[in-house]
Amino acid sequence: MKARYKTIHGYGEDEIIINKSRFIGYAMPINSEEEALDFIEKIRTKHRDATHNVYAYVVGEENNIQRFSDDGEPSGTAGIPALEVIKKEDLRNVVVVVTRYFGGIKLGSGGLIRAYTKGAKIGLEAGIIIEKVLHTKVKVRIDYTLYGMVENYLMTNGYLVDNTEYDNAVNIYLYIESSQLDDFKNLITDLTSGNALIEYGEEEYISMKDGKWLR
Repeated sequence: MKARYKTIHGYGEDEIIINKSRFIGYAMPINSEEEALDFIEKIRTKHRDATHNVYAYVVGEENNIQRFSDDGEPSGTAGIPALEVIKKEDLRNVVVVVTRYFGGIKLGSGGLIRAYTKGAKIGLEAGIIIEKVLHTKVKVRIDYTLYGMVENYLMTNGYLVDNTEYDNAVNIYLYIESSQLDDFKNLITDLTSGNALIEYGEEEYISMKDGKWLR
């Protein structure tokens, strides 16, 4: 599994008018080609009356699957520009659909490329471009006498604390970047003089935006 990759946080939708043509950009994070095709079909159904429903998507850790469609626009002026936006942003596992309602003014090849590039970009931006970072859920069990110090350290240094449970000791559940587990264990061991029990749980990707956790 990759330590980190870029994608979008969720569904995105935005639109722009260019020379009287209406371009609506849609974007969605996906985990498979089937999900991409389902999303494309959903937008096509929603906009049966549109002049074009252009799409592009990438799937896989290394974008192993890349597909696009000009949907009737001149070859190379729509689907490829949309795909290039995804690739330029270095995104993984996303689909974009740019719906066009023709406004009566032809844009020419250069104009179409710019319009579909913009349509894909606004859709992706509406979906919020994020970084998925591989984390491990960690349980730190400490005595109550150490809780104030440890809690203060974790908060001051921006650790992703999920929740805290109390029994005859304090159980702090947090997410640590998988690549930094050894460093974290050594740090907590030093901080508590070896009086902490550390357990590792499952790995999962956490959504990060500008260094902050997006739930």
